[in-house]
Amino acid sequence: MTINIQHGSPSFPSATSTLAPSSREDMDGAIDVLVEQKENWIQTSVTERIRIVDSLIADFSALAPRWVAASLQAKGLDEDSPYAGDEWSAGTWALLHSLRQLRQALVNIQKDGHPHIPGPVRMRPDGQVKAQVFPFRSYDRVLFSGLKAEVWMQPGVTAETLSSTQAVNYQSPAPAGKVALVLGAGNVASIGPLDVLYKLFTDNQVVLFKANPVNAYLSPLMKEAFRTLIKPGYLRVVYGGAEEGTYLCQHPNIDEIHITGSDKTFDAIVFGPGTEGAARKAARQPLISKRVTGELGNVSPVIVVPGPWSQQDIAYQAVHIASMLVNNAGYNCNATRVIIQHKNWSQRQELLQQIRSVLSHLPTRKAYYPGARDRYQAFLDAHPEAELFGTGDPQHLPWTLIADVDATHTDDMCFTTEAFCSLFSETALDAASVVEYIERAVQFANEQLWGTLNITLLAHPRSLKDPAVAAAVGRAIARLRYGTIGVNYWAGTSFVLGSTTWGAFPGHEIYDIQSGNDVVHNSLMFSRPQKSVLYAPFKSMPTPPWFTSQARIAPKLFKQMVRFEQSPSWRKIPAIIKTALFG
Repeated sequence: MTINIQHGSPSFPSATSTLAPSSREDMDGAIDVLVEQKENWIQTSVTERIRIVDSLIADFSALAPRWVAASLQAKGLDEDSPYAGDEWSAGTWALLHSLRQLRQALVNIQKDGHPHIPGPVRMRPDGQVKAQVFPFRSYDRVLFSGLKAEVWMQPGVTAETLSSTQAVNYQSPAPAGKVALVLGAGNVASIGPLDVLYKLFTDNQVVLFKANPVNAYLSPLMKEAFRTLIKPGYLRVVYGGAEEGTYLCQHPNIDEIHITGSDKTFDAIVFGPGTEGAARKAARQPLISKRVTGELGNVSPVIVVPGPWSQQDIAYQAVHIASMLVNNAGYNCNATRVIIQHKNWSQRQELLQQIRSVLSHLPTRKAYYPGARDRYQAFLDAHPEAELFGTGDPQHLPWTLIADVDATHTDDMCFTTEAFCSLFSETALDAASVVEYIERAVQFANEQLWGTLNITLLAHPRSLKDPAVAAAVGRAIARLRYGTIGVNYWAGTSFVLGSTTWGAFPGHEIYDIQSGNDVVHNSLMFSRPQKSVLYAPFKSMPTPPWFTSQARIAPKLFKQMVRFEQSPSWRKIPAIIKTALFG
């Protein structure tokens, strides 16, 4: 097996599926139905769309336990596994949470022509507009205490014109109907359905969804949950691997393509596979001319700002950083891959040691994603000094830390290549001061690390009392070229917030696609976003449920959250808070 692991995301090997590939006759038939219905979808009233979303919420809520059970079985987890919460949170709750936001956005469009922004809209000194989008509703202020999020707009958007950049496909005249092909991701169960919803309700396109072979086992459940869209012909689901994907991408009646996955797959779609595809890319001669969008990978960094951290601070942030890797066994495009530290910080080694302690106490997980063992071994071959935590076997991979990677080795695969497995690294930068370190860390992340999807920055409140450090952090947030920035909160959680955007920093052309060229989620339907920024206290209270330290309570908590999204009510909040605090 040959796996391209250098520079960018992996080129994943073919996966097997329990579902037979769709025949060309079946795929053609599905596309014919969508072509027939694409104009009807454009003309579907907002009132009817709200009704459809209500049906989706009810239908998916009813089968959520079966959805989770299927995911747990496929990933080799028991119902009482400490990792079962992953499937209830990002796999199930995230979808219902986004559906609730979509419903509210549609209600606002029906009333005023655009979704309502729940927080203030402000202008930065340089004229850039930013809108607070989270908390999205009053419940969120209790359920996500202290967490706030903004969407920063691209230059040229003003406070006065901001609403006109929202829900543009709902403005007159209506756009022509289109058929979109959505190529599903195989790692997180909610990605495919969320991508489908975005193409339908924000981009206003009917959808052919090709399930990823890795998690195609969910497709029968998805067809059941999305029957309100399938019955009138606005959605069709098909199966298959690369051969079927190639056929669909080149089909004359597919107008647009969206993929969540690898830049290698994106290139194969646009330019073709192998050496011929590489030659077309070099010659800037795409194989297809239709619009192709992607949410792709990242070598996701965490910038640690030096400060007067207590032992409790170090313990908390060690769990925080480890949790960013361990979630979903490391098969996330937003998983931390490089921890950036100040070489002269007196507590650098103490933090690393605590991270080692956290990893050493965590059970290993099944390496369920295709090619994981080969990717993992390639990193170990390049870094035999890597530290392994937990016992590996034919099915499991150890948690792995590669510490003190030389930051001057710009072509080190830890910096150029997304591991997409249970492994991350740490590097340290020289600097004469904390301010200089922050500036160098931003430059390193922007220029040396591959991708622009998401980055997390950790800064102690006492550090921010120094005006120079606070100003440097402010400049860092403005200068970082990433689609999501998390300040004291894992940037990857932007994926589940819904009202934030999820995707690369804008500006990648197809010849250097990196982390992609569009956003999804984005329930407020901004058409010109630049990036999302999350802000949280240095230590959140209660501890976020996705922390590994909260694994015991996470399944129970997110089951409650799923029931809450099915029918939100203040009467359900006390039980949720009780579970979050006491289990």
